[in-house]
Amino acid sequence: IVFVVDDDAAVRHSLALLIRSMSLEVELFESAASFLDRCDENCTGCVLLDLRMPGMSGMELPQALDDKGLSLPIIFVTGHGSVQMAVQAMRRGAVDFLQKPFDDQELLDRINQALDLDRSNRQLRRDLAATRARLDKLTPRERQVMERIVHGQANKVIAAELSLSARTVELHRAKVMTKTGTSSLAELVAMVTKLNSESA
Repeated sequence: IVFVVDDDAAVRHSLALLIRSMSLEVELFESAASFLDRCDENCTGCVLLDLRMPGMSGMELPQALDDKGLSLPIIFVTGHGSVQMAVQAMRRGAVDFLQKPFDDQELLDRINQALDLDRSNRQLRRDLAATRARLDKLTPRERQVMERIVHGQANKVIAAELSLSARTVELHRAKVMTKTGTSSLAELVAMVTKLNSESA
């Protein structure tokens, strides 16, 4: 869905016609607050957001979405743009910034890019959730062994640190590989590194 948030009814109507011409679903909102009330974790797509509106401004909406744990690509559109405002908008999480009047095809291209970004972001979040679920299957001891494996420690070193036999470490290592669904040390390291970087 392309969510259009603009206090100008004429602008909302013209944008809706343009977006529907590409067989995309669109929902219209006259204020940031009304969109915020509608949006939940099931909202997918992107937001076309006017920068200056009565009440909650376009600049304030990204933080409000973030506070609700929601993430949607945002394209700011404004008739009062400046380089400084564009920079500020990008810092607030916007993926694009367009000044009115804009070229219809350019806007549609940006919308499609934002929708692609939303799809890839959601797939990434699903992958990370699946990874966390696999790691959650590990016992505390298996997790201790895994953390040391990932940091390149040999079985004998791990055994000495954890006061275990080398054979026990080998068994824990095998269980770690099975539970995480990894088939090599490199794959395990990549999984944990990716998860840590996304969580940082």
